[in-house]
Formats: sequence, structure tokens, C-alpha cells
Amino acid sequence: MLNALVAFAAEHAEEAAPSPLIPAWYDIIWSAVCFVVILFVFWRVVLPRMQKLLDERGAAIEGNIAKADEAQRQAEAALEQYTAQLAEARKEAGEIREAAREDGKKIVAEAKDTAAAEAARITATAHTQIEAERQTALVSLRSEVGTLALDLAGNVIGETLSDDQKAQAVVDRFLADLEASEKAAQ
Repeated sequence: MLNALVAFAAEHAEEAAPSPLIPAWYDIIWSAVCFVVILFVFWRVVLPRMQKLLDERGAAIEGNIAKADEAQRQAEAALEQYTAQLAEARKEAGEIREAAREDGKKIVAEAKDTAAAEAARITATAHTQIEAERQTALVSLRSEVGTLALDLAGNVIGETLSDDQKAQAVVDRFLADLEASEKAAQ
């Protein structure tokens, strides 16, 4: 009996209560009207604004891309210009170094020439001075040797050799013999 009562209640409950999965026909109509109104508002108001916003963002992005491309081209042009200037500066530095080397070589050559000329002048002066001192010493030596030789000869002979011309001839002959023997020894 209880089963029969539950079955009877279940049958009458289906008829009286609407199904939770299938709404009533008036709910479907009002939902469709609301959907159409919302769709119309969305189609006429929201969608054009969204499209406008998307178009503006697209244009801004394209503009930024164009600006970035322009900046990239300018950076590449600046890099090429910098590279060209750097190459030119390196070339000029090489030319300056080469000119400095050439100038250095010229200065060294001029200094060597000047030093050689100065050395030749000093050597010539020294030779001249040495020759003058040699001549002075030779004259002094001749007179002293002549005097000593005459005194020695006078002591050996036992008489005074006072004749200057005769004494001078003896001294000159002695010195000439001495020079001849030195030259023969060399």
C-alpha cells in the first residue's frame, strides 16, 4: 500500500509540477524577447565601440611598428655613418703615424749627418792642433837637442862650438840622419 500511495503521488506530482529541465512557454518567450533586446543593444552599441577600440589599437600598433622600423633604419644609418667615420679616423691615424715615422727618420738622418759633420770638424781641428803642437815640440826639441848636442860635442872635443851657422848645420844633419833612420825602421 505504501508503494501504491507513492506511485499515485508520483503520477499526480508530474502533472501538477513543471519540469525543471523544460521551462514554461511564457518563460521561453520572455527570455527570447530579452535576448533580442540585449542582442540589438550589443549589435548597435557595444560591438561598434569594441570594433572602434580594436581599430584604434591596431592603428596604434601599426604606427608603433612603423616608428620602430623608422628608428631601426635611423639606427642602421647612424651605425653606418659611425663605422665610416671610424674607418676614416683609423685611416687618418695610419697616415699620421706614417708621416711621424718619416719625420722621425728624417730627423734621425739629419742628426746623424750633423753629428758626422761635427765629428769631422772636431777631428780636423784635433789633427790641426796635434800637428801644430807637434811642430812646436819639434822646433823646441831641435833647439834643445842642438844646444845639448853642441855642449856635448864641445865637451868631447874640448873646444867650444860657438859658430852658430856651423853648429846649426851639424844639428840639422844629425836630426836628418835621425829621421831617416826612424823612417827606415818603420
